[in-house]
Amino acid sequence: MIAALGLLLGIVLGLVLQPDVPVSMEPYLPIAVVAALDAVFGGLRAYLDGIFDDKVFVISFVSNVVIAAAIVWMGDKLGVGNQLTTGVIVVLGIRIFSNAAAIRRHLFHA
Repeated sequence: MIAALGLLLGIVLGLVLQPDVPVSMEPYLPIAVVAALDAVFGGLRAYLDGIFDDKVFVISFVSNVVIAAAIVWMGDKLGVGNQLTTGVIVVLGIRIFSNAAAIRRHLFHA
């Protein structure tokens, strides 16, 4: 319940305040969002499996975002940012769809 209220509060604050993302951070925002979605789907899957731990979720959420952004930042510094961005998106996308499939199996008992 607290998580849902926090999510709702965050959405409302984002809509009201309309924060600006610095231009230097714009390439990393989509990667951070996909990494965060990966953690959320993983947390939901763990909850449905009965093994959810809030500390593991928070650590996974933060570390996914930081590591994904660091990989893309390193790629930018090496001159291969687009390739590493694509790689990160593909890997996280595979994880998201894998977790989504497991969630569907739980919900529909298939």
